[in-house]
Amino acid sequence: MIVVHHLNDSRSQRVLWLLEELDLPYEIAHHARNTTTRLAPPELTAVHPLGKSPVIQDDGLTVIESGAIIDYIIRRHGGGRLQPALHSRDYDVYQQWMHYAEGSAMLPLMLKLYVSRLGDAGAPLAPRIDSELANHLGYVDQSLQGRDWLVGPALSGADIQMSFVGEAARGLRASFPAMDAWVKRLQARPAYQRALQRGGPYALAG
Repeated sequence: MIVVHHLNDSRSQRVLWLLEELDLPYEIAHHARNTTTRLAPPELTAVHPLGKSPVIQDDGLTVIESGAIIDYIIRRHGGGRLQPALHSRDYDVYQQWMHYAEGSAMLPLMLKLYVSRLGDAGAPLAPRIDSELANHLGYVDQSLQGRDWLVGPALSGADIQMSFVGEAARGLRASFPAMDAWVKRLQARPAYQRALQRGGPYALAG
Protein backbone atom coordinates (compact mmCIF):
# COMPACT_ATOMS: atom_id res chain seq x y z
CA MET A 1 0.00 0.00 0.00
CA ILE A 2 1.15 3.54 -0.75
CA VAL A 3 2.23 5.52 2.30
CA VAL A 4 2.18 9.31 1.94
CA HIS A 5 4.38 11.29 4.30
CA HIS A 6 2.13 14.31 4.57
CA LEU A 7 3.21 17.70 5.89
CA ASN A 8 0.52 20.18 6.81
CA ASP A 9 0.09 23.17 4.45
CA SER A 10 2.36 21.69 1.83
CA ARG A 11 2.58 20.28 -1.67
CA SER A 12 1.74 16.83 -0.32
CA GLN A 13 -1.94 17.82 -0.19
CA ARG A 14 -2.15 17.42 -3.98
CA VAL A 15 -0.77 13.87 -3.66
CA LEU A 16 -3.62 12.97 -1.31
CA TRP A 17 -6.04 14.53 -3.78
CA LEU A 18 -4.59 12.47 -6.66
CA LEU A 19 -5.02 9.26 -4.68
CA GLU A 20 -8.62 10.18 -3.92
CA GLU A 21 -9.30 10.94 -7.61
CA LEU A 22 -7.96 7.49 -8.51
CA ASP A 23 -9.81 5.87 -5.58
CA LEU A 24 -6.65 4.10 -4.47
CA PRO A 25 -6.02 2.78 -0.96
CA TYR A 26 -3.30 4.62 0.92
CA GLU A 27 -2.05 5.43 4.40
CA ILE A 28 -0.96 8.82 5.73
CA ALA A 29 2.04 9.39 7.97
CA HIS A 30 1.32 12.85 9.38
CA HIS A 31 4.14 15.33 10.00
CA ALA A 32 3.71 18.81 11.50
CA ARG A 33 5.64 21.95 10.67
CA ASN A 34 7.57 23.73 13.40
CA THR A 35 5.16 26.46 14.47
CA THR A 36 7.94 29.06 14.68
CA THR A 37 10.13 28.29 11.67
CA ARG A 38 7.44 26.63 9.50
CA LEU A 39 10.05 24.02 8.57
CA ALA A 40 9.41 20.30 8.30
CA PRO A 41 10.29 18.23 11.38
CA PRO A 42 13.64 16.42 11.50
CA GLU A 43 11.81 13.07 11.61
CA LEU A 44 11.30 13.33 7.85
CA THR A 45 15.02 12.83 7.31
CA ALA A 46 14.53 9.25 8.49
CA VAL A 47 12.27 8.78 5.45
CA HIS A 48 14.54 10.56 2.96
CA PRO A 49 17.81 12.46 3.56
CA LEU A 50 16.39 15.74 2.23
CA GLY A 51 13.75 15.77 4.95
CA LYS A 52 11.12 17.23 2.63
CA SER A 53 7.49 16.49 1.85
CA PRO A 54 5.88 15.03 -0.16
CA VAL A 55 7.48 11.65 0.03
CA ILE A 56 5.75 8.38 -0.74
CA GLN A 57 6.76 4.81 -0.07
CA ASP A 58 5.38 2.04 -2.23
CA ASP A 59 6.49 -1.55 -2.71
CA GLY A 60 9.89 -0.88 -1.14
CA LEU A 61 10.51 2.26 -3.18
CA THR A 62 10.78 5.80 -1.79
CA VAL A 63 9.79 8.55 -4.24
CA ILE A 64 10.30 12.31 -3.72
CA GLU A 65 9.30 15.42 -5.71
CA SER A 66 5.64 16.19 -6.43
CA GLY A 67 5.89 15.82 -10.19
CA ALA A 68 7.75 12.51 -9.97
CA ILE A 69 5.26 11.22 -7.38
CA ILE A 70 2.23 12.19 -9.46
CA ASP A 71 3.78 10.64 -12.56
CA TYR A 72 4.69 7.47 -10.65
CA ILE A 73 1.23 6.99 -9.17
CA ILE A 74 -0.56 7.59 -12.47
CA ARG A 75 1.79 5.28 -14.44
CA ARG A 76 1.90 2.49 -11.88
CA HIS A 77 -1.59 2.63 -10.44
CA GLY A 78 -3.74 4.85 -12.66
CA GLY A 79 -4.81 2.27 -15.21
CA GLY A 80 -4.69 4.84 -17.99
CA ARG A 81 -6.61 7.46 -16.05
CA LEU A 82 -5.66 11.13 -15.59
CA GLN A 83 -3.14 11.35 -18.41
CA PRO A 84 -3.37 11.56 -22.20
CA ALA A 85 -2.34 8.68 -24.45
CA LEU A 86 1.44 8.34 -24.44
CA HIS A 87 2.02 9.07 -28.13
CA SER A 88 -0.55 11.85 -28.46
CA ARG A 89 0.25 15.53 -28.84
CA ASP A 90 -1.73 16.16 -25.65
CA TYR A 91 0.78 14.00 -23.77
CA ASP A 92 3.58 16.39 -24.75
CA VAL A 93 1.54 19.35 -23.51
CA TYR A 94 0.75 17.41 -20.34
CA GLN A 95 4.46 16.81 -19.68
CA GLN A 96 5.20 20.49 -20.21
CA TRP A 97 2.74 21.48 -17.48
CA MET A 98 4.06 18.76 -15.17
CA HIS A 99 7.58 20.24 -15.36
CA TYR A 100 6.55 23.87 -15.57
CA ALA A 101 4.80 23.86 -12.18
CA GLU A 102 7.96 23.56 -10.11
CA GLY A 103 10.54 24.35 -12.77
CA SER A 104 9.31 27.90 -13.44
CA ALA A 105 5.91 28.86 -12.04
CA MET A 106 6.61 28.40 -8.33
CA LEU A 107 9.87 30.38 -8.27
CA PRO A 108 8.42 33.91 -8.30
CA LEU A 109 5.75 32.88 -5.79
CA MET A 110 8.41 31.57 -3.41
CA LEU A 111 10.59 34.64 -3.95
CA LYS A 112 7.67 36.91 -3.11
CA LEU A 113 7.05 34.99 0.09
CA TYR A 114 10.67 35.05 1.26
CA VAL A 115 11.51 38.58 0.14
CA SER A 116 8.41 39.94 1.89
CA ARG A 117 9.96 38.79 5.16
CA LEU A 118 12.94 41.09 4.58
CA GLY A 119 10.86 44.26 4.88
CA ASP A 120 12.54 47.34 3.42
CA ALA A 121 15.66 45.34 2.59
CA GLY A 122 13.71 43.37 0.02
CA ALA A 123 12.07 46.37 -1.63
CA PRO A 124 14.57 46.65 -4.53
CA LEU A 125 13.67 43.12 -5.64
CA ALA A 126 9.91 43.64 -5.56
CA PRO A 127 9.43 45.13 -9.07
CA ARG A 128 11.26 42.24 -10.77
CA ILE A 129 9.38 39.64 -8.72
CA ASP A 130 6.03 41.28 -9.45
CA SER A 131 6.89 41.39 -13.15
CA GLU A 132 7.70 37.69 -13.16
CA LEU A 133 4.51 36.90 -11.28
CA ALA A 134 2.44 38.82 -13.80
CA ASN A 135 4.21 37.00 -16.62
CA HIS A 136 3.73 33.48 -15.25
CA LEU A 137 0.25 33.88 -13.78
CA GLY A 138 -0.82 35.64 -16.95
CA TYR A 139 0.43 32.69 -18.98
CA VAL A 140 -1.57 30.23 -16.88
CA ASP A 141 -4.65 32.43 -17.05
CA GLN A 142 -4.40 32.79 -20.83
CA SER A 143 -3.94 29.04 -21.21
CA LEU A 144 -7.19 28.43 -19.31
CA GLN A 145 -9.34 30.91 -21.16
CA GLY A 146 -12.24 29.14 -22.84
CA ARG A 147 -11.45 25.78 -21.26
CA ASP A 148 -12.01 23.97 -17.98
CA TRP A 149 -8.73 22.03 -17.77
CA LEU A 150 -5.12 22.53 -18.79
CA VAL A 151 -4.96 19.55 -21.15
CA GLY A 152 -7.79 18.01 -23.13
CA PRO A 153 -11.45 17.77 -22.13
CA ALA A 154 -11.01 16.37 -18.61
CA LEU A 155 -9.02 16.73 -15.41
CA SER A 156 -5.50 15.31 -15.64
CA GLY A 157 -2.40 14.98 -13.51
CA ALA A 158 -1.27 18.29 -14.98
CA ASP A 159 -4.14 20.08 -13.24
CA ILE A 160 -3.27 18.36 -9.98
CA GLN A 161 0.42 19.22 -10.28
CA MET A 162 -0.34 22.84 -11.22
CA SER A 163 -2.99 23.25 -8.54
CA PHE A 164 -0.47 24.32 -5.90
CA VAL A 165 0.62 27.21 -8.13
CA GLY A 166 -2.95 28.49 -8.34
CA GLU A 167 -3.53 28.01 -4.63
CA ALA A 168 -0.26 29.70 -3.65
CA ALA A 169 -1.33 32.69 -5.77
CA ARG A 170 -4.67 33.07 -4.00
CA GLY A 171 -4.00 36.69 -2.99
CA LEU A 172 -3.37 37.55 -6.64
CA ARG A 173 -6.01 35.48 -8.41
CA ALA A 174 -8.59 38.25 -8.66
CA SER A 175 -6.50 39.68 -11.49
CA PHE A 176 -6.55 36.34 -13.31
CA PRO A 177 -10.20 35.28 -13.56
CA ALA A 178 -9.73 32.18 -15.72
CA MET A 179 -7.14 30.79 -13.32
CA ASP A 180 -9.30 31.72 -10.34
CA ALA A 181 -12.30 29.89 -11.80
CA TRP A 182 -10.08 26.86 -12.49
CA VAL A 183 -8.85 26.72 -8.87
CA LYS A 184 -12.44 26.93 -7.62
CA ARG A 185 -13.38 24.10 -9.99
CA LEU A 186 -10.56 21.96 -8.64
CA GLN A 187 -11.39 22.65 -5.01
CA ALA A 188 -15.07 21.84 -5.53
CA ARG A 189 -14.34 18.30 -6.68
CA PRO A 190 -15.53 15.59 -4.26
CA ALA A 191 -12.11 13.90 -4.32
CA TYR A 192 -10.43 17.18 -3.37
CA GLN A 193 -12.80 17.56 -0.43
CA ARG A 194 -12.16 13.98 0.70
CA ALA A 195 -8.42 14.65 0.61
CA LEU A 196 -8.92 17.67 2.88
CA GLN A 197 -10.85 15.53 5.35
CA ARG A 198 -8.09 12.96 5.47
CA GLY A 199 -5.14 15.35 5.36
CA GLY A 200 -6.33 17.83 7.95
CA PRO A 201 -6.23 21.65 7.92
CA TYR A 202 -4.85 23.18 4.73
CA ALA A 203 -4.40 26.94 4.70
CA LEU A 204 -4.53 27.24 0.90
CA ALA A 205 -7.98 25.69 0.52
CA GLY A 206 -10.63 28.19 -0.51
